[in-house]
Amino acid sequence: MRRYPERVEKPQIFRSPTAVVVWVVWLLFAVGNWIDLAVQGRDHVSVVAAAVLLLATGAAYVTAQRPRIIADDTGVTIRNPLRDHRIGWAGVAQVDLVDLLRVHCAWGGPPGAVPADREHHKIISSWAVHYSRRRQMAAEAKARRGARRSASAFQVGFGRSYGAEPASEPVSAAEAEAEKIVKLLEARATAVRAEAVWADSTVEIAGAAPATGAAPATGAAPATGAAPEPAPETAPGNTALATAGWTEPLTSTWSRRALAALLIPALILLIVILV
Repeated sequence: MRRYPERVEKPQIFRSPTAVVVWVVWLLFAVGNWIDLAVQGRDHVSVVAAAVLLLATGAAYVTAQRPRIIADDTGVTIRNPLRDHRIGWAGVAQVDLVDLLRVHCAWGGPPGAVPADREHHKIISSWAVHYSRRRQMAAEAKARRGARRSASAFQVGFGRSYGAEPASEPVSAAEAEAEKIVKLLEARATAVRAEAVWADSTVEIAGAAPATGAAPATGAAPATGAAPEPAPETAPGNTALATAGWTEPLTSTWSRRALAALLIPALILLIVILV
């Protein structure tokens, strides 16, 4: 019987370093202004300014501090400004980059089914990882132009030497990190899909295996001590996958904390303006 990995790894958290810096800088700026308003402000305008700072801080928290990707042993969680999306690894069909990192989700149906045969499909974009698609398209166009120039130069016998590749535009650190995150998520999802296919094939083989020995006569009592063969549907493959949490379907929920970070300051600002 194949052993499934135990849940011992710590969750991996991916987020934008730039967003973290923006959040810290804004928080220091807001605290400094609140202190200044508390010391020197004595009029209604100062109270309104403090309320505006509070609302802006809530918006900075939602857009800069909250977004992240959390990958653990059972699945991946995409935390966006206002909503959280969670799906098991068996439901992650593909991960790619188009301006934002996108997770293609496919769930429903047997664990060993290919993503195209799943009952439900949805694409979730993550605010935590950004990618410059315009820069990528420009680099690809530059590489194609360089390849054409290289081929022309080789045909006329001058210019770039045979086999030389066109110089490509250097990739920024943020883009390299985004590509690394995609590879890590794809690797974990692919490993779980392989486990699901193996478990599904094991169940089919167990159900199709012929019984050894002669079949007992009709009405004959079974031999004493003989254990009944397990039915294919109770084989350990799919049960182990479900127990590991890899087949968890996509769930999307609103974040109460994020909504409170926006609605409460907005309500305070409205009250301050009307008073």
